Amino acid sequence: MKNKTLDLTYTALFAALIFVATYLIKIPNPATGGYSHLGDCMIFLAVVLLGRRDGSVAAAIGGGLSDMLSGATAWVLPTLVIKYVMAMIMGTIVMKNPEGRKRELVGATVGGVFQIAAYTLVKVVLVGAGPAVLSIPNVTIQTAVGVVLFAVLARVIVKRR
Repeated sequence: MKNKTLDLTYTALFAALIFVATYLIKIPNPATGGYSHLGDCMIFLAVVLLGRRDGSVAAAIGGGLSDMLSGATAWVLPTLVIKYVMAMIMGTIVMKNPEGRKRELVGATVGGVFQIAAYTLVKVVLVGAGPAVLSIPNVTIQTAVGVVLFAVLARVIVKRR
């Protein structure tokens, strides 16, 4: 029997960690008025530790809350959806072999590629094609750093059988 209170507590804890890593650690991008952050690393870790569903919920809440509290209200809904789907993609890939580090890395990478494409499309609508294209390197670096940091943290934190 699953402990729903414990699951909810861990999900809330990871939503808070994702929020802090996104909201407090900002690297500005003058081209879009946005920023890069370390929240993706925490999202990938949440998926591995909490599972696909709870990790995705934590990702959406943490990322969306960061946008809301930073005044980027136009980005709250896109972030909720993009972060949720990014984590679900990773979780779906990881579920095929839950014990495989390679699957985790592939899942984080594929989810990250989705994120890059999705944010670029939303930016075309919200800020225009020029700034959207100029932001691709920034979001790609942010995602790559998130994947690399995740790989390091997962090796240290996640206990393997």
